[in-house]
Amino acid sequence: MMIPMLALPLKAQTSNHIVSSQALQQQVQSQSNTRQQNIQTVQQFFATPLAHRAMQMEKVSPEQIQKAIPTLSSSELANLSARASHAQQQFSAGALTTSQMLLLIVILLIVVILVAVH
Repeated sequence: MMIPMLALPLKAQTSNHIVSSQALQQQVQSQSNTRQQNIQTVQQFFATPLAHRAMQMEKVSPEQIQKAIPTLSSSELANLSARASHAQQQFSAGALTTSQMLLLIVILLIVVILVAVH
């Protein structure tokens, strides 16, 4: 049974792969870019003056948070990035008060700390 397979040219044998190595490389690069963008979004969110105020109130070091962010899983980062972006948009649009935004930041701080510890 192996003899017919050996008779096929090498190119024909390799074209039977489900995913090409180039497609796999592109997917890995895309996931890496998305992860990096999510890290940047979350770090920028926690770098705002309001976030620093919340950290100061809760006695959390900004450096601790900035170091913890890259340790989150890709799915945790994606979720946190989406929530941070949404909160920032809502706050910019006036849909959230400063107090509400501070509370939201504190909640997200707690999430980052708890997830990073585990």
